Formats: sequence, structure tokens, C-alpha cells
Amino acid sequence: MMRQKKLVTLWERPSSDGKGFTYYLLFNDENGIRRQRSLGHADKRKAERQRDKFERQLRMGMVEPSSLKIKDFVKDSLARTGDQIRESTRNEYASGVKDFIKRIGNLDVRDVTLTHGEKYRQLCLDDGNSPATVTKKLKHLKRLFQLGVNRRQLDENPFKFVDTPKTRKKKIRIYSEAECQSILKVAQEYSVEWDLQYRPKWDLLIIVALATGMRRAELLNCTWSDVDFEQQVINVTPKEDTKATWRWDIKDSDERMLPLTNEVTQLLVDHHAKQPEGYPYVFVPVGRYDVIQTLRAKGQWTYSDSRLKVVNNFTPQFEKILKTAKVKKGQFHDLRRTAITNWFANGMGEHDVMVLAGHSNFATTHEFYLAVADDLVDRARRASVKSIDQNLLQICCRSI
Repeated sequence: MMRQKKLVTLWERPSSDGKGFTYYLLFNDENGIRRQRSLGHADKRKAERQRDKFERQLRMGMVEPSSLKIKDFVKDSLARTGDQIRESTRNEYASGVKDFIKRIGNLDVRDVTLTHGEKYRQLCLDDGNSPATVTKKLKHLKRLFQLGVNRRQLDENPFKFVDTPKTRKKKIRIYSEAECQSILKVAQEYSVEWDLQYRPKWDLLIIVALATGMRRAELLNCTWSDVDFEQQVINVTPKEDTKATWRWDIKDSDERMLPLTNEVTQLLVDHHAKQPEGYPYVFVPVGRYDVIQTLRAKGQWTYSDSRLKVVNNFTPQFEKILKTAKVKKGQFHDLRRTAITNWFANGMGEHDVMVLAGHSNFATTHEFYLAVADDLVDRARRASVKSIDQNLLQICCRSI
């Protein structure tokens, strides 16, 4: 007959002076969180009796639920989630909860209600947070509390029915063909002007972004092993933490393959020929790579750095290119938006674009489709021309 695993163990916790100890009960509460309870004495027989009694109470469900504060709940939730989410997302969750606790309080997680969520939303707005920022905060809180429901730590999600603030839909910023030409011309001169040991070859980086729709982090973490010159494709793949490469994961996790044109492939071939033998990265400047390797050796390189710090002053450099090209202020990410919009404009279907863009949901892709289809007025005018009887128009004109 198998013996039941003990739910409660005794722990002799030494006193601060090291001359004595106190018995503690160690157990997992109803949420699966490791807890400890002081017995306040050092009597072994008494402690064993108390442990046995508490063990029976646990098995019979007679123990009162212990308080689980929001801060502890989130800490436990993130520990359980592990590396299933990005480090940056983890930090955003932790920051959002810290902000909630600051405004509402570190309540018992079971006491949080819809009213608290609505109050938090209004406090954020009153303090000047934009509707988009408040929506993002609520989204993180809703996700965290839903994990508690999924893990049966909570009966319901108090944020489930908290309405997000209404936000004005922003128009997708894309670069026109003339703007792209100006940007590339300046980028080419910029690449020659600056020392490429520490700055990327901007003209190549921009043309590949326009051709593939790759994100900034995907481009900067692209290695030569991802480029298939023969098949004329570039692969978006995660990177392991090795001697030559640092760890990096794809947003939304899915690997994908993207086509290259003959011209872009040749540009990459020429760039590869100028790289040091065995150099792993396509767009990381050699001098910057050496700096990163030094930081890694000292333990001063984090996973978040693989997204944000691969190239120093990346955004200021791109903004300088835009300014010199006399292009209205934009973002590097607008190159990706331009590529996706161009795919739609040239007849590609929504599902195909979703796969190539690496979107996790159809709604994101659909925004770009609507941006391309945003010639509603012009299309309605053309339809009216075809549909209104010309004889009616003539009669109308004669009556004026």
C-alpha cells in the first residue's frame, strides 16, 4: 500500500542570534503557493502534533483560505508562466500591477471587483494617461487575472467587463514611392559618410525592410545562415545563446520565410562578400558586434537588449535620415507598414499577407487591408457614375 505524501513539513528556523530556533509549518496553500506558519516554540513533540492536526485539516478542506495579496499573486503568476512570455512583456505586467497597487491598494486578490477596475481606469485618465496607455494597462491586468481564473485561483476575472477608453483610430503611416526614393538616396550617402564599423549599412537595411516587411528586431538579429541566396529567400528564426550569437525569440513565436527579389539578393551577396569570414550577423556593424560580445562576456547583456540595444542610437540615426530626406516625421516601423500595404495594393490576399507579416491575429492584418481599401469615396464616385442613368442627369440639368 502506497503511503500518502505529506502535505505539511516541519522546519527548524534558527533565531537571529543563532542560539536557538522556532518550529514552522511548511505547506502549499489552496493556490499552490508555498507558505510557512510559525508555531512560536521549539517543542518537537508539540510541533509534531500540531503538524499532524494541520495535515488532517488540509486533507479535509477545513483550513481557512490564506490571504493572497495582489503583489504575491502576480509574483506567483509570472513564476508559473516562466519564459512563455517575453522579458519585456513580463516587465510590462509587473509595472502595470505596481501602478494598480499604487492607485487602488495591495488588496487580497479575491477582493478585487469590477468597481476597482473602473475606478483605476478613471484615475489613470484623470492623471493624464492617454486612452491608448490606459487600454494597454487594462489589457495586461485582464490577462493576469484571467490566468488566475484558468489556474482556479479565482472564481472570476474582475477586469473581464471593464470597458476600455474609446480611442481615435490612427491612420497607418506609409511612405510614398517618392519618399522611399528620397530616404534611400540619403541613406546611401549616410552609409558612406559614417564609419560602418559602428553604424549599419542603412541603405541595405531599408531596402530589405521594404522588400520583406521585417520588423526592426528581426532584421538586426538576422544571421547569414537565415539567408538562402540560391532560393532567394530570407528566414525569420529564433536564435540560441551560443558563443557567436545571443538569444533572441520571434514575436508571436512563428518562424516564416520571406521572398527576396533578384536585385535585393545581389545587394546581399555583395554585402556578404565584404564581411569578415565567419561573421554571423547581416546588419550588425562589426565594431558594435565586438562591443556586444564584450558585454556578454561580462554578463552585462540581457535578453531585452537583443531587441533594443543591438545598434546604438538607432532611432536618432533614422530620424536624421528622414529629416535630411525632407520626409515628414515617421518611424522605422513605417517601412514594414509600407511593405505590408504594398502587398495588399498589388493584389495579395489577407491570409497570405498575415502569414508573411507574422501577425498573430487576423485583426492586425485587416487594419492594413482597410488602409489600402480606404479609397471608399473614390470608389463610390465611380460606382455612382456607372449606376445613375445619364438621361436622369440630363433632365435634372435642364430643370436648373
